[in-house]
Amino acid sequence: SIVLHEVAHGWVARLEGDYTAYMLGRLTLNPIPHIDPVGSILVPAILLLMPGGFVFGWAKPVPVNPRNFRNYKRGDILVSLAGVTVNFILGILFAVVLAAAVWGSRIVPDLGSAWSVLMEMAQYGILINFVLMLFNLLPIPPLDGSHVMYHLLPPRLGMRYRELGQYGMFIVFAFLFLGGFRIIQGPLEFLYGAALSLANLLV
Repeated sequence: SIVLHEVAHGWVARLEGDYTAYMLGRLTLNPIPHIDPVGSILVPAILLLMPGGFVFGWAKPVPVNPRNFRNYKRGDILVSLAGVTVNFILGILFAVVLAAAVWGSRIVPDLGSAWSVLMEMAQYGILINFVLMLFNLLPIPPLDGSHVMYHLLPPRLGMRYRELGQYGMFIVFAFLFLGGFRIIQGPLEFLYGAALSLANLLV
């Protein structure tokens, strides 16, 4: 899900005129080029050791050069929203997988344990993708939502807002370790419940 999120950024950037990610070989589903030492290894390892058992991380951001966009504002917004759009679609697809697993368990009950594993994987797939989507929509530079927020602000205020990007990772870390996920808890519960309802409708 994280890899597809980043590939989506690079793919839409290419459509908008920027071939940077493509030329650097980042439009690949191979996870190795997308590994970020901090977001893919250090942060998940620290969270794994902390109480609560919640593990979160991110991939190395796909390089994008907005100056290559045919239309800067449109390109910046579309590229920023590409990743979260993919996560939303994946969340829905995992709901379909969940429904298929429930249906399969009724048709071929002898594979009970296998169906149970698939159902659990599908539920985690729904949850993880919606968490990634909502988290990246937060207007904290350099998260995806900050690019949209920048274009909604008056130019002078937007420039000051974008300057926060140099402190962005510290803000993100503070958000993570101070329990900021409560902000997205309500929308997450709604989306997760809606996905489970969709799965039930498909069974």
